[in-house]
Amino acid sequence: MDFRLTGEQRDLRAGVRDLLAGRYGREALRASVEAGVAVDRRLWRELGEAGFFSLRLPEADGGVGLGLPEAVLVFEEAGRALLPGPLVATHLAAGVVPGAASGTTVVTAFDLGGPLVAHLGEADAALGASAPPEGEPVRSVDPLTPLHRVTGPAPDRPAPGHPAPGRPDAGRPAPGPDPAPYPDPAPYRDEGALLTAALQVGSALRTVELAVDHAGRREQFGQPIGAFQAVKHLCAGMLVRAEVARTAVYAAAVTGDAAEIAAAKLLADEAAVQGARDCLQVYGGMGFTWEADVHLHLKRAWVRAEQWRTAAQAEELLAADLLGAVG
Repeated sequence: MDFRLTGEQRDLRAGVRDLLAGRYGREALRASVEAGVAVDRRLWRELGEAGFFSLRLPEADGGVGLGLPEAVLVFEEAGRALLPGPLVATHLAAGVVPGAASGTTVVTAFDLGGPLVAHLGEADAALGASAPPEGEPVRSVDPLTPLHRVTGPAPDRPAPGHPAPGRPDAGRPAPGPDPAPYPDPAPYRDEGALLTAALQVGSALRTVELAVDHAGRREQFGQPIGAFQAVKHLCAGMLVRAEVARTAVYAAAVTGDAAEIAAAKLLADEAAVQGARDCLQVYGGMGFTWEADVHLHLKRAWVRAEQWRTAAQAEELLAADLLGAVG
């Protein structure tokens, strides 16, 4: 199986990188942090117009008509730019929630498990519920991922048999006599986990770039700190983790296998979190200051590691898959 990118896929990735560099560069990121604005409605609509959310919708339905491999390339670039907002949920809602594909509707999901929901205060809709539930804000480690705790039962779920985007035969289970208080994102979990893993990979690759750039410019004892073996080892380890995770994400996007997606999420979470930690070490005390961007990558990676599929959930799925293969 050939996992190398086609010319069209490379052009897609380059185009998205250029778009985000022009529309959401470092100045825009810092402005969002200072203002506490996680969802810029104008930017959201521009992303919709560019096909970010409708990427996998058929052309007959107004979409771009591409597949999951192309989607992970787009989300990798979004992760690299630290683009905030419920990108995964809105993308998954395209074709299901009116306005999601065009970016005129912001959609969140119960992807953190339990009562915590990200971007609930900014969302117009929620996957698996007829309307966003009520909630109270709680403190989030990431300044651009506001969290809310749901204070009551979620609104009624959509009628059973409502299809998930990209999976026309995947219907939602009908609620039983005592339905769960929060919608189950199971119909979307695999795709959500993979796209979140792609975001993590983009962030991991960006922290490699930041670490290498800083190591080449920062001098100690008359030479760049990148000349020291300890710093070289940190940067090399970051690159290895990021590239291994990227390979796993690309492969899982092609196969669509649930176990491979779980493995990709595990690897991507580790690459993003540990990579940001190691980048902080390369930066030294400067990396812990508010002015540096490294801490933003670490905080976002922490939150994403709890979204769609946690490490414990991924490990359980992989263990069951391995036991099934042995049996």
